[in-house]
Amino acid sequence: MSSHAIRTTSAPRRLRLDDINIVDTSRLKRALRGTVVGNTMEWYDVGVYGYLAVTMGKVFLPTAASSVQILFSLGVFAATYIVRPLGGIVFGRLGDKVGRQRVLATTLIMMASATFIVGLIPSYATIGAAAPVILVVMKLLQGFSTGGEYAGVTTFVSEYAPDRRRGFFGGFLDLGSYLGFAFGALIVSIMQLTLGDQAMLDYGWRIPFLIAGPIGATAVYFRLKIEESPAFQAVLEAEQGEKEEQLAAETGLLAILRTQWRPLLIAIVLVAAANTVGYALTSYMPTYLTDTLGYDAVHGTLLTIPVLVIMSAGIPAAGLLSDRIGRRPTVWLGAAAMGVLAVPAFGLLAVGAVWSTLVGLFLMAIPTALLVGTLASALPAQYPTAMRYGSMGISYNIAVAVFGGTAPVFIEAIMQATGDSMTPAYYLIGFAVVGAAAAFGLRESARRPLPGSMPAVETAAEAVELVETQDENELLDLDELPLEPVGAAARD
Repeated sequence: MSSHAIRTTSAPRRLRLDDINIVDTSRLKRALRGTVVGNTMEWYDVGVYGYLAVTMGKVFLPTAASSVQILFSLGVFAATYIVRPLGGIVFGRLGDKVGRQRVLATTLIMMASATFIVGLIPSYATIGAAAPVILVVMKLLQGFSTGGEYAGVTTFVSEYAPDRRRGFFGGFLDLGSYLGFAFGALIVSIMQLTLGDQAMLDYGWRIPFLIAGPIGATAVYFRLKIEESPAFQAVLEAEQGEKEEQLAAETGLLAILRTQWRPLLIAIVLVAAANTVGYALTSYMPTYLTDTLGYDAVHGTLLTIPVLVIMSAGIPAAGLLSDRIGRRPTVWLGAAAMGVLAVPAFGLLAVGAVWSTLVGLFLMAIPTALLVGTLASALPAQYPTAMRYGSMGISYNIAVAVFGGTAPVFIEAIMQATGDSMTPAYYLIGFAVVGAAAAFGLRESARRPLPGSMPAVETAAEAVELVETQDENELLDLDELPLEPVGAAARD
């Protein structure tokens, strides 16, 4: 019988050396490269569309009022997030059944193709109302595929990483995300500086989307080279007890909702808080700087690029901090920074000077880095391996659909209705409060094995130490590990 079998028994359970997974460093690096490039591709498109929001409104609704064009463009952006939960459910189910790697390759191909096709859509002047319809369809397709992307890559990297540095490695996913966003902003800036406003309206807006073709092909190449995660392989290979067999068979939506409803709710609230400030800083800020504060489109884009690059470097540092002090304390720190810094940040933005705008953006980057850098490793650790991808797909994408991707259009609509330029700050403070409250229910996972998985370490010496100290190790709960009772193998 397998050494990983679980039985209902009162016999003692002991961790043995061959139970521990010693992480293959070369495989971990390949997994990181293959997942980070996909996140970079996803957020490259988000960055390009966000920084071209004003231009896209003019191209696809040229006869509408300026305010309608902006709301249309932001509305199309938000629409991609409406279908993300469906993509999360479909690809999450597949990922828990057939494996993470194949599903992640599929989502990346769909995502890159949809972005590339946007650059080929004829303008409104050429085909009339069909142009914005095609744009919406392509963005919905991209949103559907993206629904399986982030849930999959966080699951994948969490299952590859060693327990004591899962936060650090998880942070590289969002480093790739925001670097992709910054790269998209840089491409748009170069187009705006070299082509001018009219050329951007005529054809220049297409170029950043068409660049997604070669970027996507490169990303797919790296993703196809990664192997299935060790934790998922262990689930497939291990002989399970009757309860675990039933759980593994029932990984669909109803089973997840029935067994994982509490961590799902907690994750939804936490992701809502993190993505509200994240999308306010990224997707909404170009519109806010140009439409509300009066910056021209080029400066509205350029001012955010250094902030995004510096923040990207800080995201793995936030993950490392969560490895040291714990996931919950780091989330609380991020929520506190979000609540305290929101008003000063938008107050500085309102000054209108370049220096004050940069400082205000940096203040918003602090809670963003702390929250997203922690949740990438904290959320997958809330679910068992057999349901991890599907649960992440549901919780993450519902939160992003309702609160994250829609944040720009909600904030803009409220601000147009009230005329108060501080509306975004009040919006962020509200989410900071609910995020801090939700963190009380977060399962602390720093330096601990994933639920249903054996410990993962980096060296053989660390494995030996873990076995020798298993009785006094506060981070190791033997009852939660899929261990065989002592003597069971001999009896069989």
